[in-house]
Amino acid sequence: MFWPMFAVAVGFVGLAVLGVLAVRVFVEAQRLGRQVTESARRINRAAEDLERASAGVARAADSL
Repeated sequence: MFWPMFAVAVGFVGLAVLGVLAVRVFVEAQRLGRQVTESARRINRAAEDLERASAGVARAADSL
């Protein structure tokens, strides 16, 4: 009777560990998603700045 109860207890502990790890993966995936969103926003802002700067350079080159 000991071994079946031990097997059930080990199985439960294993499922609990997997549950904790799944929650940690989910939290880290959300954090990574926020970082990707922020990076994309920064890249878009830098691209807009570069586009404005290149337009200014093009106007300056045309006036020469």
